[in-house]
Amino acid sequence: QVVVLYFARSAELAGLRSETLSVPRHLTSLQLWEEIVKRHPRLAALRDQVVFAVRQEYVLLGDQLLVLHSGDEVAIIPPISGG
Repeated sequence: QVVVLYFARSAELAGLRSETLSVPRHLTSLQLWEEIVKRHPRLAALRDQVVFAVRQEYVLLGDQLLVLHSGDEVAIIPPISGG
């Protein structure tokens, strides 16, 4: 089980700021994203802009293999516009 943290627009679309999910221990960052989108389909709108942070390290969506441990934090970080 991992703790998924949602920030900014991702929190709005998911309707919550955090949750605990059961996911496979070994999966790619893209597979992890797909697991999250299954639970919160509205997040699909962020697909081309979102960045993950796993254990506080940035991970791009793609075929990078992740090895997750129980209690790991996965942050969903949408693009942030400044001004």
